[in-house]
Amino acid sequence: MEYRVRFAPSPTGSPHVGNIRSAILNWLFARHNNGSFVLRIEDTDRERYVEGGLQAILDGLKWMGLLWDEGPEVGGPFAPYIQSERLELYHKCAQYLVDKGFAYYCTCSPERLEEVRKTQMASGKPPRYDRHCRDLGIKGTPGDKDKVIRFKIPYTGTTTFHDLIRGDISFSNALLDDFIIIKSDGYPTYHLANIVDDHFMKITYVMRAEEWIPSTGKHILLYRAFGWKPPIFAHLSVILGPDKSKLSKRHGAASIIDYKERGYLPDALFNFLALIGWSPKENRELFSRQELIELFDLSGLNPSSGVFDINKLNWMNGEYIRMMPVEELVEVSMPFLAKRLWDKFPRDYLIKVYTLMHERIKLLTDIYDLGSFFFEEPKGYDENALRKYFTQETIPHLERLLERLSTMTNFETKDIEGIFRGYSEEAGLKLAQIVHPVRVAITGITIGPGLFELMEVIGKEECLRRINKALRVVKHEDNSWNM
Repeated sequence: MEYRVRFAPSPTGSPHVGNIRSAILNWLFARHNNGSFVLRIEDTDRERYVEGGLQAILDGLKWMGLLWDEGPEVGGPFAPYIQSERLELYHKCAQYLVDKGFAYYCTCSPERLEEVRKTQMASGKPPRYDRHCRDLGIKGTPGDKDKVIRFKIPYTGTTTFHDLIRGDISFSNALLDDFIIIKSDGYPTYHLANIVDDHFMKITYVMRAEEWIPSTGKHILLYRAFGWKPPIFAHLSVILGPDKSKLSKRHGAASIIDYKERGYLPDALFNFLALIGWSPKENRELFSRQELIELFDLSGLNPSSGVFDINKLNWMNGEYIRMMPVEELVEVSMPFLAKRLWDKFPRDYLIKVYTLMHERIKLLTDIYDLGSFFFEEPKGYDENALRKYFTQETIPHLERLLERLSTMTNFETKDIEGIFRGYSEEAGLKLAQIVHPVRVAITGITIGPGLFELMEVIGKEECLRRINKALRVVKHEDNSWNM
């Protein structure tokens, strides 16, 4: 059997994590079965169309490494893969349904439909089309102004389909509406375009969000009317926020490009999203793409909704950063460094910086808050840190320590540590009593990599200058810094 799946987003902007998670699961299924991953752009809802939306989809998929076998830019045997370029096919299929008695032209105005809706609601009935035009035999051509084409739902009976994740699902035909398949602007609705394309593109498995379950009964009826075999369906659970409500922007849900700009790695995001609602038979959480491909099995998909835990994603991203060679970490960090003009620093210097920061950052943007002192002097101090570490007792010791540091010829980690330890022993101080204030003087913060290591990287002259300036600030001789 040939395995063919599709990812069919609408060009309404950059895809969000829910879209990408569906793409990931379809992609894994195709790769696991040596099948085809088809990208189709469903742009028939012109009111929701966003200029640049198509490119945003392509860019997002490429960044995630979800390359498609057929679709825009790469072509394929069933091109075109953009629905607005396939209108003639939809018109032919819709007219076929009309000619065979499965659909009809409707001329009901929006005003009439609104009156029908109000009357039904006033009498406690669910609002739906009253089938006024169903048996009038109205003639027309798909796309005629002031005419739509509606599909005839059987008055009685039940429509059932099997879902690989949820089992058999049934709908009472009496509860379904005579839905529109061609709008008055000539564009098909999702229902018609979707099943026509799935048929002619030979899609064998449809894996999509569970929100489409209510529409699937209509789709099965369309398949029957055409005499086509439907694909196998698997409706994916939705993603929930930590509070168990549907994931939204208030949970931090954003477009895939937003996650790129926040400093997440595509492999980490791929790993994280793949495991929401799918459980591989392995007692671990970090997987390479190849491992996920080999392990992927539809039986592991859970009908229950999965939770998007941003803390877990941050942890996982940090793990991926730590698995990355430092040279590669520097390379992927360059766009973030460039935003502060830090990319101008020599490559060997950046490698030294990231060697120290490798274990400390979870996002590529963490370098801004946790490592800015490698590239520029601190813009201010934490006032509490100044009070705590720069006391009347320690200031004279720091001045004498500064003198010793200034005499060093080899400004390397072991030698710097030797100066600190030697002085603290002579002065009868705990090492921390001079380490903490020097750290604040050089970095502006109280946490970070080992002090002696970072001092070697920053260099002797800059370290001495910063310590000297900090001493002037606490002695109120320099007011150029914020406190």
